Amino acid sequence: MLLAPIARLLDITIDELLFFRDKLTADEIGKIICKADSMLKEKTYEEAFKWAKKELEKYPNCESLIWQIAVMFDAQRIVQEIPNADDYDDYLYSLYERALKSEDETARKAAADSLFGFCMRKKQYDRAEKYLEYFSKENPERKRKQAELYSETGRVQEAYRVYEEILFTSYQTASAAIHGIYTLALRDNNMQKARMLTDKQKELATCFEIGKYHESASGFEIAVLEKDVEAVIEIMREMISSIEQIGGFCKSSLYEHMEFKEIDDDFIKDLKDNLINRFRDKDVYGFLENDKRWRDLVDCK
Repeated sequence: MLLAPIARLLDITIDELLFFRDKLTADEIGKIICKADSMLKEKTYEEAFKWAKKELEKYPNCESLIWQIAVMFDAQRIVQEIPNADDYDDYLYSLYERALKSEDETARKAAADSLFGFCMRKKQYDRAEKYLEYFSKENPERKRKQAELYSETGRVQEAYRVYEEILFTSYQTASAAIHGIYTLALRDNNMQKARMLTDKQKELATCFEIGKYHESASGFEIAVLEKDVEAVIEIMREMISSIEQIGGFCKSSLYEHMEFKEIDDDFIKDLKDNLINRFRDKDVYGFLENDKRWRDLVDCK
């Protein structure tokens, strides 16, 4: 007896009410999304929107479907001129908010990302900022969004700093990844690939203006492994002569809004002494023992 009034209240048929399920499989969601895409192509936006709204009423707890429909219909308003497009704001926003309450972390982050973009487009900057809380503070994407927010709200110096921090961290991440692949190449005795990777490491240090010392040091290990006397001597000379600029990135215009700890002269002197002492190790550099250039380098003070 209650089926008919409940169906009327939800504006669905009794058959749809009896078919109600909390969750859908990925295939089932895919079919609904394909149907939504066809509706947007074949019908007016308003007609497609009404159809999608009824579909979501069948599955009010399927956050994945809710989020995908919200993204699809929100994006359509950006790429196509829709009459009275702002009239759909509240409903689409509510869909994103529903997806934000998902028990699935990935779904929550996707919804937070969409809500941030939604609020930025609407210039609702206070709202946008609160959605950054759903991202880890160390997440580069959170930092990029924070920089975008700073830029849009006139905090230009802060925007510069955050973008520069992202850039500097990106160098460190890429450098570590290249070194990891380089280590694997050495383990596989793939010297050609290892040499290519040292070249990439040097190019990376140059591109990100990390400093001459880091550019030079990138090819040192492989030159020693291959006992390339000329290359080893030249790199040793470059590393010793550029040790004073080991923090060269501190003076790069790429990072001029970042604050770095000052490197004092005593620290540089210790670095240089330790580097030369390392180069004196005959167990490693014994193949240079008869080379006067090597002796001159390791005897220097």
